[in-house]
Amino acid sequence: MSADPRHATGEHHEIEMPHASMRDYVIGFLLSVILTAIPFWLVIERPFGAGATAAIIMVFAMIQIVVHMVFFLHMTPKAEGGWSLTSLVFTIIVVVIMLAGSLWVMHHLNTNMMPSMHDTSQLP
Repeated sequence: MSADPRHATGEHHEIEMPHASMRDYVIGFLLSVILTAIPFWLVIERPFGAGATAAIIMVFAMIQIVVHMVFFLHMTPKAEGGWSLTSLVFTIIVVVIMLAGSLWVMHHLNTNMMPSMHDTSQLP
């Protein structure tokens, strides 16, 4: 027999997932609707220039991703001992490095492989 009294009672060491209440789902839904309605309004009314509007929409999209992960996917530092959030952050870092590196390489290849297209001094 085990000396630990928890084994005798059948108590297990399971990781508990955070449970969401209806209140959490309603808050997440309302935030999602607001974070969708504002970019629609920005595009319809055009209070800013095209570049600023695109940047603002991208910020709202990133915020909405976080809202969905927290309120619907329950990705918090407490979930699964923090490993799901840690793996998400690692994945985001790898994707950003890959995208930035790919864009950097393509830009420099374009600049170095086709110098005559960028040099306007040799045009007649």
